[in-house]
Amino acid sequence: MKRLPSTLALVFLPILAFTEPTLAQIDAQVSFLDSDFSAEYTIVKDSPGEGQSVTVAAMFRRDKDNRYLILILQPDADKGKGYLKVDNSLWLWDPVARRYTVTSARDRFQNSSARNSDFTRSSMATDYRITSTSQVKLGKFETTVLELEATLDTVVFPLRKIWVSAGDNLVRKMEDYSLSKQLLRTTAIPSYQKVGQRWVPVSMLIVDELRGKNVNGQLVKEKTQVTISKPSLGKQPDLLFTQAYLEKAR
Repeated sequence: MKRLPSTLALVFLPILAFTEPTLAQIDAQVSFLDSDFSAEYTIVKDSPGEGQSVTVAAMFRRDKDNRYLILILQPDADKGKGYLKVDNSLWLWDPVARRYTVTSARDRFQNSSARNSDFTRSSMATDYRITSTSQVKLGKFETTVLELEATLDTVVFPLRKIWVSAGDNLVRKMEDYSLSKQLLRTTAIPSYQKVGQRWVPVSMLIVDELRGKNVNGQLVKEKTQVTISKPSLGKQPDLLFTQAYLEKAR
């Protein structure tokens, strides 16, 4: 009888010692609900056989109000273009034509592998539910793999798989799928930078699984590298998150 507690401890200790991350914990690590957030984003699209195109943009987010404004700084041909998100509405401003176009979270950002939804605050806890979990070694990281299924039909990707590193609840890899389980995108996030008490990727590599070309007999997929620099938690004026500001920004 004395040996029974010892045996139970050996069986249950690994389970008690391991805590799986929740989607709310993952969201909290990269969301800024207590302050504004701004940074400079450099988006480099690498199209096989066509070369690279570079877009530099200023990003301003106010997560508590579900707003963001993105102002294109480079290239010169697109300078002054901007994206304004207010709740579920998203507009693209063209300073040359002096008009707005209604766009959506699903649309590609500047025709890259990034989507407009990639720039808003993380909301996986409300958008998805976990259908399965497993533990996998990803490079130097011990990760929990969460397979997710959308709870809303408004999300960009109905199925998603994420690799979350142990100890910090940061997403290191994502795979986005269609409803028919076709792989659409793969995203790698190898490193983060701390901003206040939260985290922002240093860079993200997005591989478009649907776009590519045969180069020298091999299929090479389109890739987009997003690099985030100059992060700040400084307070932004309310006017910044309006159409009036965007129209005068150029």
